[in-house]
Amino acid sequence: MPGCCKRANMKAAIKSDRAFTLVELLVVMAVIGILAGLLLPALSALKANAQRTACLDNLKQINAGIRMYCDDSSDVSPSSRGPWIWYKERIKNYVGLQGHSSPQDRIFACPADTFYYHDPPPAGIVHFVNAPMHDSDLYDYSSYLFNGFNLWFNGPNHQTNYGALGIAGLKLSSIREPVKTVLVAEAPAFDPFSWHEPGTPIQLPPGQWLRFNNAKDMVSFVDGHVSYIRMYYEEGQFAWFYDPPAEYDYKWSGN
Repeated sequence: MPGCCKRANMKAAIKSDRAFTLVELLVVMAVIGILAGLLLPALSALKANAQRTACLDNLKQINAGIRMYCDDSSDVSPSSRGPWIWYKERIKNYVGLQGHSSPQDRIFACPADTFYYHDPPPAGIVHFVNAPMHDSDLYDYSSYLFNGFNLWFNGPNHQTNYGALGIAGLKLSSIREPVKTVLVAEAPAFDPFSWHEPGTPIQLPPGQWLRFNNAKDMVSFVDGHVSYIRMYYEEGQFAWFYDPPAEYDYKWSGN
C-alpha cells in the first residue's frame, strides 16, 4: 500500500511539471507587450519632466549669477564681445566655477541638449550638428544664451545691432517689464526650435534649420523667475529681431 501511494505522488508531480503550451506563451507575451506599451510613454514623460526640472534649476542659478554680477557692475548687464555667448566668462565665478570653461560645467548643460544648428563663416550655410551644444567651445560650453544680441559685433572695433533686440549693456533697473523680459534662455528659444519637444525631422540638409512657431523652451527672466513657454516665430527672421504678439509671455527688448 505505501508503494502505491508513492507511485501516485510521483505521477502527480510529473503532471504538475508540464511546460507551457504555445498558446499560453503567446498570451503571456501579449500581456507583457501591452504593459510595456502602457509604461513606456509614462517613463518617457517622467524623463522629460526630470530634464525640464534640471534645466529650470540651471537657469535659476545662472540668472542669480547674472544678477549678482550686475550688482557688482553698477547694475549694468554683461556687454563684452558677443555677450550672448561670452557672458559666461563674466558671471561664472558667481555660480561657483573657476578656471577655463569646459564640458564639465554642468550648470551650463541642459540635459535635453543633444543637437544644434551651426552657421560657420564665411559660407553662411547652416549645418545640423548631432552632438550637444554644451560640448562645443564655439558656444563656451553652454546650452544657454544671454539676451544680448542688441550688441552685434561687426569687426573687432565696431559694433552695430542690425535691428536686433536685447538687453546687453542696459541697467536692469531700467528694464520696463522685468517679468516679461528675457535674461537668459536655452539656445533654441532664440531661433526657435525645441530640445524638449523637437518635432520631426531633426536632421535637415545643409542650409535648412528646424524652426517652427510655438516651439517650447525654458526661459528665465529679469525678475528671476523661469518658465517653460511658447516662442513665436515669424517666417524668415531670427526670433530676437522682434518682440512677439501680446499673447506671448516674453519679450526681448528692455523698453
